[in-house]
Amino acid sequence: MTETIHPFYAQHRDAMEAAMRDRLDLAEAMLRERAHVSDIHAIRQEVMNEFEIVLTQMPYVGGATSRMSDFFMRLMGFMAISRVLRRHGVPLPVIGEIERETYKAQLLTVPEAERLASGRQFMSSENQALLREQAARSASASHQDAFPEDFVYDFVEPGPGDDFEFGINYKACGFCKFAARHGDKDILPNICGLDFDAYATRGIRLERTQTLAGGASHCNFRFSRLPD
Repeated sequence: MTETIHPFYAQHRDAMEAAMRDRLDLAEAMLRERAHVSDIHAIRQEVMNEFEIVLTQMPYVGGATSRMSDFFMRLMGFMAISRVLRRHGVPLPVIGEIERETYKAQLLTVPEAERLASGRQFMSSENQALLREQAARSASASHQDAFPEDFVYDFVEPGPGDDFEFGINYKACGFCKFAARHGDKDILPNICGLDFDAYATRGIRLERTQTLAGGASHCNFRFSRLPD
């Protein structure tokens, strides 16, 4: 394990820590009522301390040139929350519920117009073209050699009878690699569960029937627009 934070993540550290504090604020009532945590201040401090460890463990996958860097920065903090609550004996399904509801509440603090605009951009033909390029690059030997902890994925075109606009098959997952390296496999499904709200709050329907974390050969993300 490295002992320092990669310079790319260090540049964004303040924003990531602020997001963590916001999440803990939003989760406070659920931590009391569902996790039966009495000393909220102590739990908050323990989570923030664990997040400092997570920051040193986060793999560098290309920084601003990789779309997956943003996934790590937005979601890796939930690894810290899961680790701490697991240590305190909170059942994993309860941890997952708290994290998903907290994340949704945090996402909904962004104005609706801004969220929906982001969703339209994601579904746009321009972004689909970019995703095709990024998918091809992720599977290249040179990229995998340079960033072995990164995701590897294919862009999926809809076929006759399909009701999605496009899809992504993740054949290797950076979170799965991280969890295997650091002993977090049991809490990994909670991270996977955050995806649905991340897209739904932007007006996007995500359909997914299997995941690498669940033992499948790939994660089958399928995207379409939600009705207005």
